[in-house]
Amino acid sequence: MRFVTEIIPMIVEGNKGAGEMGALESGLQPPGTLPADSFKVLGVKVNAVQIPDVVARMRRWVSEADGCHFIAVTGMHGVTEAQHDHAFKQILNSADLVVPDGMPLVWLGRRSGHVLNRRVYGPELMQEFCATTASRYRHFLYGGAPGVTGLLSNHLAKKYGTNIVGEYSPPFRELTQTEEEAICEAIDAAAPDVLWVGLSTPKQERWMYRTRPRLKVPVVVGVGAAFDFHAGRTKQAPRWMREHGLEWLYRLSTEPKRLWRRYLIYGSQFVFNVATEQLSLRRFE
Repeated sequence: MRFVTEIIPMIVEGNKGAGEMGALESGLQPPGTLPADSFKVLGVKVNAVQIPDVVARMRRWVSEADGCHFIAVTGMHGVTEAQHDHAFKQILNSADLVVPDGMPLVWLGRRSGHVLNRRVYGPELMQEFCATTASRYRHFLYGGAPGVTGLLSNHLAKKYGTNIVGEYSPPFRELTQTEEEAICEAIDAAAPDVLWVGLSTPKQERWMYRTRPRLKVPVVVGVGAAFDFHAGRTKQAPRWMREHGLEWLYRLSTEPKRLWRRYLIYGSQFVFNVATEQLSLRRFE
């Protein structure tokens, strides 16, 4: 998919000559509508942060204990999903942080004037938080296939000394209201500081949004495939591919039946929509 690694940077670079006025006309960051550390991609607010910023924000939320905050780790897939489902776009825009997990979002963030050296990769965010905080905080794992949370819990405890106070792998279906209430009560009873959710997009964001009013956890983070990666169930793409916008190619080659629509159909839609937005042919709200 040449569009991910070449066409988006070409659109971004080619549009720079339009100057500051072009940035405003593109709809990425209309004045007065976004915090200084944010930009918009197809109507989705994205925070211009890096992993150390997110870790610091998470630690602050835990120390303040002033409510339940949720973080959406979002890339091209999530932003495109939001174009098909307005309710999902509202969910993303209601998150306390929407972090750029994907090089296309990083390139677009740079286009709107932010210094973004790297993506906020979900598995790396989880690893960095656990590595820098060790046993200081209490963690709960929610998601993954049967057995994955156990493997992940052992890995994190052994490698970083992470204090896992609970884990749950939900069935591969929507929970009933009674089941959801029960798991929320179980999570609160375990009193975690951080709740990690591995359900994949958009399911995990919907679950976090729906349960946030009932949870007393300071921080809830949706990290998707991080559960499988750190549990050793699925191999990650080589680092050089992850750093250059090529992770999609590796994942597509390893799971074509599951991921072809995400990368081939949604990817094409993302690039087309970004091109029309960058060229001021359409505004996404």
